[in-house]
Amino acid sequence: MTQSINPDRFSQLHSLLLDFDDIKRILDEMASLATTVADVAMSCSFTMRYDFGVLTVGSSDERARLLDETQYDTNNGPCLEAMRDNQIVHVSAMRTESRWPTYTARALELGLRSSLSFPLGLRGETFGAMNVYSFEDDDIFGVPERRELELFAAQAAGTLRVAARQVKDTTLLQQMEESLRSRTTIDQALGIIMASQRCTASTAFELLRQQSQHTHRRLRDVADDLIRQTTGQPPEPGRPFDTT
Repeated sequence: MTQSINPDRFSQLHSLLLDFDDIKRILDEMASLATTVADVAMSCSFTMRYDFGVLTVGSSDERARLLDETQYDTNNGPCLEAMRDNQIVHVSAMRTESRWPTYTARALELGLRSSLSFPLGLRGETFGAMNVYSFEDDDIFGVPERRELELFAAQAAGTLRVAARQVKDTTLLQQMEESLRSRTTIDQALGIIMASQRCTASTAFELLRQQSQHTHRRLRDVADDLIRQTTGQPPEPGRPFDTT
C-alpha cells in the first residue's frame, strides 16, 4: 500500500509562511512539526548551507541542535554527508556506527540511538538537510517511517527555501548569531556539570533541562546563572560568523 503524508501536516507547513515576524520561531516550529510525521519519538533539525558555512536554522529541541553542532565542529557526520552526497543517510544503530568516529563518540554521550538525514534541494541544488534523531532504540526507522519523513522533507525543502528568502540576510544572521551564543552558553554549563558531577554529556543535559523545567526558565538562562555562580564571570561569547 502506498504511503502518503497526512495532508493536514502539509497545510500546517504552509501556514507557517503567513507570519515572518520571527523567522527563527517559524523554523523551530517546522522542526517540531516534523517530529509528528511518523509514529516514532524523535527530535528534528534543519541545516542550511551559507557562504560562510553551515548552521542549524531550526530545531525541535536543544539536543538536536547539539548533535548538529558536533558535526559542524568535527566536519563530519550524517547531516553533512547527506548534503555533500545528496543522499539519505541512515544510522540504524549509533553504538555500532563506524563512519564518523569523533561524531559517534559525542552522539553516544548525548544518548543518540539512531538517525536519518535527508538532503534538501530544489532544481538540482542541495542547500540543506533535515535531520531526525531517535533516543529511544536502535533501528527505529522502518520503511513506513522513512517514507513518511522523506515526503515531509521534500515538502519542507520548498517551504524552507521560501522562508529563508522572506527576510534579509542580515536579519537571519543576527538571529543565528543569537542562537550560537545560546549554544555556547549551554555547552559551557554542560562542561561545569560534567566536571562537578562526573557524568556524561547526556546526563548533564538532562540535569540542566530538569532545572529549566522546574524553575520555568529558558535553558540558556539557567546555564548563564550556573556559569556566573561557578566562575564569577559571564559566559564566554560564541565565535561570530565570518561572512567575508
